[in-house]
Amino acid sequence: MKIRINALAGIAIAATAALGLSACGSSSSPAASSSADASKGEITVYNAQHESLTKEWVDAFTAETGIKVTLRQGDDTEMSNQIVQEGAASPADVFLTENSPAMAQVEHAGLFADVNKDTVAQVPAEFRPSTNKWTGIAARSTVLVYDKNKISEDKLPKSMLDLAKPEWKGKWAASPTGADFQAIVSALVELKGEAAAEAWLKGMKENSTAYKGNSTAMKAVNAGEIDAALIYHYYYYGDQAKTGENSKNVTPYYFKNQDPGAFLSVSGGGVLKSSKNADNAQAFLKFITGKKGQEILQKGTSFEYAIASGVPANEKLVPIKELDAPTVDPAKLNSQKVTELMTKAGLL
Repeated sequence: MKIRINALAGIAIAATAALGLSACGSSSSPAASSSADASKGEITVYNAQHESLTKEWVDAFTAETGIKVTLRQGDDTEMSNQIVQEGAASPADVFLTENSPAMAQVEHAGLFADVNKDTVAQVPAEFRPSTNKWTGIAARSTVLVYDKNKISEDKLPKSMLDLAKPEWKGKWAASPTGADFQAIVSALVELKGEAAAEAWLKGMKENSTAYKGNSTAMKAVNAGEIDAALIYHYYYYGDQAKTGENSKNVTPYYFKNQDPGAFLSVSGGGVLKSSKNADNAQAFLKFITGKKGQEILQKGTSFEYAIASGVPANEKLVPIKELDAPTVDPAKLNSQKVTELMTKAGLL
């Protein structure tokens, strides 16, 4: 609170005394600021995660702490660009994404505060950036969904890189304009280098069919329009949990063997350095990576992987250990470089 000192000395003295008492009464100890008692506030979350999942997290968090949460929904790139544009003036307290490159973009702009140590301790090192400027909150696996009536198991590619070979021309699809696919390419750049990624993208341009959205690509496989599609696993499991009408002819194939096609994309959460409600924002991040938050993810309908606080994945999913995913530091994923490479290849 800013206090203007005026010429009325007597009033100023009285006001100063009153303010001194008030300040003493409103100060909070470190213990109070990190507890539910410090919850009489409100935070704004820029959310690029599944809206239904985040809403479940928010409802449970507010019920437990009393902290109100305002959600602003958008996609990964849209929200990260907005935060970078807003800079220190951003009204966001927390940023949640589906993929890591958007988090890395905000981190590289110097806009994240450090994640509290208690929260970091809840998330295994492989599911958070080495910098601890943000943390993983969930994960999704890359898969090739295919029509088993068109492709026999022995004819499946041994590596995602094989999809750039001539024998796969016209046989597979992807959604290149989406943040999901661009995260996969970003991992490829980190794992194999720019030259290998550029060569693969050139082969992809020759061989693949572009669809808008992973669901649309999977539906195309299901309808017999295309033999296979490179997507994330949860589109298949989510459809199966409903009617299965868009996935009844589809089988998910996991590359494993630490192949780039076995990439496990980490969904991220971070607290903005400019947050006016930093304690409450940190409390929210701690909640969603804690046992209750991860159990909401485990039992929910998003079918993303729970990754923190020892909570196992939904029992319908292939266990994370069996995915044999490559090791990728999420802090090193670079959406700008991917955009450049994909544009050069004619995919964007």
